[in-house]
Amino acid sequence: MDIKELRLLVSAGESESVEFKKSTAQLRRAAETLCGMLNSSGGRVLIGVTPEGRIVGQTVSDKTIREVAEVLQKFEPPASIAQDRVNVSDHKVVLVLEAIPNPESRPYVFDGRPYQRIGSTTSIMPQATYQRLLNERAHSRIRWENQPAEGYNNADLDSEEILRTVRLGIAAGRLPESTGNAIPDILERFGLLRDGRLNQASIVLFGSHFIPDYPQCQLRLARFRGVNKSEFLDQRQIEGHAFYLLQEAMMFLRRHLPVAGRVIPGLFERKDEPLFPLEALREALVNAFCHRDYTIIGGAVSLAIFDDRLEIWSDGTLPFDLKPEDLKREHPSRPRNPLISQVFYLRGMIERWGRGTQKIVELCVKAGHPEPEFGEQAGSVWVRFLPSGYIAPHRVAHDLTERQRELLQILAQQGPAPLREIRKRLSAPPSDRMIQEDLAHLRRLDLVESTGRGRGAAYLLRKTNE
Repeated sequence: MDIKELRLLVSAGESESVEFKKSTAQLRRAAETLCGMLNSSGGRVLIGVTPEGRIVGQTVSDKTIREVAEVLQKFEPPASIAQDRVNVSDHKVVLVLEAIPNPESRPYVFDGRPYQRIGSTTSIMPQATYQRLLNERAHSRIRWENQPAEGYNNADLDSEEILRTVRLGIAAGRLPESTGNAIPDILERFGLLRDGRLNQASIVLFGSHFIPDYPQCQLRLARFRGVNKSEFLDQRQIEGHAFYLLQEAMMFLRRHLPVAGRVIPGLFERKDEPLFPLEALREALVNAFCHRDYTIIGGAVSLAIFDDRLEIWSDGTLPFDLKPEDLKREHPSRPRNPLISQVFYLRGMIERWGRGTQKIVELCVKAGHPEPEFGEQAGSVWVRFLPSGYIAPHRVAHDLTERQRELLQILAQQGPAPLREIRKRLSAPPSDRMIQEDLAHLRRLDLVESTGRGRGAAYLLRKTNE
């Protein structure tokens, strides 16, 4: 740092990442502030600048250097504090102490006490915050995913999927082209092989045929008839590694997700697309596989499609004091399973910066749908996708035919319509008599009502069912 950079920094004033101290007589208070910065996002203490922002500097002798070194030894765990000196006159310098935090080492303490930095103020950290950071530190070092997969070796992994991950990682620019095809080397690069032993993350990501000791590597799929769980149209339970489960989930979505039609502007052509953007659903599934709690032996990722919504559930609560409402705004990226998340990142399937849930919201809003809902219930985290408009039910008093459901969708999009207009919009129009019989049936079920008589009659959805 030179004097020009120093003046620019001082001109911005004190903040969460910058504090002024007039001299090393305040060295202890400076260290307390550095501790608070280590427990946050880092920062600098400028010694030789008054609280008002006047650069005065100070003389730095051998004794001063020893005093600084002694104080910096009082951090636990050992902290990375960079030192710099900026000449401000012939004999005086500003001493710049920069705290460079390691998130896995937090919480830091100075002289036996933890400190926090909020705005431009340093204070003793509350006990609850200190305990939470201690728990996070323990999690970063002793996690389910980085424990050894006892009794398993490379032969128990899907080598083709490992090599596919390398190819995709190179194509995404996240792995060097020199990565190679040697499975042990790749696993070491991914952090899945340590001292010749596989860890449990390797089983989640690439386990094959499938591993009986890992029943939590499961996906539950369901297409329900109606808006509750009383009857299935289709249900499946699948075991496998995460990439296989993701592929199966996307195939299930393509089979069962309702199709919404739209007219392409300028072409007057109708294009049928899945009701919800597949990219948003894929992002939600990837989030579930990356962040779920794999210590729950009977746990799974669950995908449920109803007539009026779609839900994705994953077992385990939100980590690190995150709340469901945090997921729609900027929030720290602190994955529960960083090794698993890292491989998804290298494969080009996620970003690092905790924007996955925000991306889901943006994609749904762009497609014209309401914002998805996020929640936490009974030890699980869920996301619920809701459509922007009417979705015809599969069942009311009993099953509806495909043509009857199509009639409901036409009335939802068209509004009140006479028989001739309805007939034009049916994909395979039968006789007028059959259409009238279907409409009469829908009226008896209180789904449709009519206005007028004879040729002037028009049909519309009942307001209570919109």
